Amino acid sequence: MADDTAVSATHLVLLVEDNIDNRGIYRSILEYGGFRVIEAADGASGVAMAREHKPSLILMDISLPIMDGWEATKTLKSDPQTSAIQIIALTAHALHSDRERSHEAGCDGYIAKPVLPRTVLEEVRRRLGVAPGD
Repeated sequence: MADDTAVSATHLVLLVEDNIDNRGIYRSILEYGGFRVIEAADGASGVAMAREHKPSLILMDISLPIMDGWEATKTLKSDPQTSAIQIIALTAHALHSDRERSHEAGCDGYIAKPVLPRTVLEEVRRRLGVAPGD
């Protein structure tokens, strides 16, 4: 995994997910892919961590405590310090209207759960322009 070290040095992913099992799964696959990962268990903490750490990309669950993912995304996209961070909704809200609402909130991408963990990794790589093994 020596090649993945270069990726992890430059690409930080913020995973905003309240389900501890899902966080573990997505963290593992992203770290396996060479990314550094930080986690938040609610929308308000996700906003604070994004402002503090300026990740390359955020995977945002929608059904979150304290502040839902739609509101957290709107907050981040309206802040000049965080507006350029790519945000991918990663959610069990799988209706067409949910996809539209995520886009309206400012999400740059949308992944409906359940999803294979490698699909999440592939989408993160694609969004960040990172080829496997880079």
